[in-house]
Amino acid sequence: MIFGIFDGTHETHSELFAEAKERGDHLIAVVAQDHIVHMLKGHEPTKNLAERFDHLAKQDGVDEVLIGDAELETWNIVKRHQPEVVAFSRDQEALMNDFKSNMEKLSYTPTIVMLKNSESNKK
Repeated sequence: MIFGIFDGTHETHSELFAEAKERGDHLIAVVAQDHIVHMLKGHEPTKNLAERFDHLAKQDGVDEVLIGDAELETWNIVKRHQPEVVAFSRDQEALMNDFKSNMEKLSYTPTIVMLKNSESNKK
């Protein structure tokens, strides 16, 4: 499972998908809701959630696209789907640390991976 805004995919995203896919046989990409993007970035994404979702669903290597949680730090999407691996890109270190600090909310312990790929949210 990977997370991102995915406001227009590019070569770096393709590399991210490929690297994450190497960690398992089913890649779930979780796309952030518009209001969460605004909270994190201070502005709305260029493309709305539906556009980002649809575009992401067509990407090679992505097996399933899910809409991210409506609230930060709940990690309900992980609780519901219980992926074996939860992967973060290098620019998501704060997100990974938040995930680690909220692991007690989960009923299991996934493998956490920091992908070698560069930033996931470049334009």
